[in-house]
Amino acid sequence: MENVADENWQVLLSLFPPGWDRLAFRHRAVARLRGFPSVEALLRTLMLHVGRGYSLRETATQAKLAGLAEVSDVTVFNRLRQAEDWLHRLCQELLQETGLVLPADPAGRNVRLLDGTLIKEPGRTGGLWRIHYSLQIPTLTCDHLELTSAAGAGNGETLKRFPARPGDLVLADRGFCRAAGIEALHRQGADVIVRLNTSNLPLDTLNRVPFPLLMRLRELSEAGQVGDWPVMIRGSTPPLEGRLCAVRKSQQAILKGQRRIQRKAQQGGPAPKPETLEYACYVVVFTTLWTVEFPAREVLEWYRLRWQIELVFKRLKTLAQMGHLPKYEPASARAWLYGKLLVALLTQKLIHLGRAVSPWGYPLRSVQQFQSLARF
Repeated sequence: MENVADENWQVLLSLFPPGWDRLAFRHRAVARLRGFPSVEALLRTLMLHVGRGYSLRETATQAKLAGLAEVSDVTVFNRLRQAEDWLHRLCQELLQETGLVLPADPAGRNVRLLDGTLIKEPGRTGGLWRIHYSLQIPTLTCDHLELTSAAGAGNGETLKRFPARPGDLVLADRGFCRAAGIEALHRQGADVIVRLNTSNLPLDTLNRVPFPLLMRLRELSEAGQVGDWPVMIRGSTPPLEGRLCAVRKSQQAILKGQRRIQRKAQQGGPAPKPETLEYACYVVVFTTLWTVEFPAREVLEWYRLRWQIELVFKRLKTLAQMGHLPKYEPASARAWLYGKLLVALLTQKLIHLGRAVSPWGYPLRSVQQFQSLARF
């Protein structure tokens, strides 16, 4: 009789894209199944490492105990490195299934999503690391990955850490909204769309007087109304001009955002200022894109693209809190990141199916066969 672990694995396996095993050969994750009885056993072993947070040695031990394979930790490491393109492709397939809708063509720009997260390795001696990564949209190709200590000067989230080139369009959340980082990317020829952090990015009008942010936002009195104002980063050398693009939220979204702020105060945080609650009525982004090329609504649509996959990244950050990241080999580190993304996308799909599709919590394995039988 199938045990619970095997049953759970079969449910998880049903969520993978069709032909996932053939993709392993196509993307050269498997040339020979040396040490593994099947592609499925290889995938399950890799999921032990990236999904459960086991070290390479623990993964090899657990794979043996589960009857998956008798391999060494070195073999697991090599298989992970070889699986980079395979795991990347599986992530792309799952992202496409979500029906993610891209805005209009960004005028030939290379759209990149920059982010970072902390990794806490398990155990008393496990270290705390920060991973800084950049993913191209919509391919989810990791074009930059860097690992630093979580503590110490210069190891926080900053756009200054990321290399860029002319034609890049960088999407980032408010944690990256600092003048020095925006200026660093601009000097390299990149443009940015970043969620405004009113505490960290002082702005002036083009006449070099403080920009009246709340006054301008109050002009947006109806849900969906959009504002677009030229601004200048205060103290930038040479002067760096940009734009603020804002949209007023729906009343439901406003109340949700304000409740989130008040909940933090109830949990021991500082009491929110009145203007903080008022800022929660809007989504405001700073961008260096020109108005003629990118109207405000299009800028906001590109930022919404980041928001559409925000749940995936939140789950990625949760999953990355525990795990042994290969620290000294770029290919295996990227494969580890793709593995974490894959688990996050599978989690999202499982939640969606469990809530909205079937009362038993997973899709039937052969819907086409069922439909064929129903004709007779």
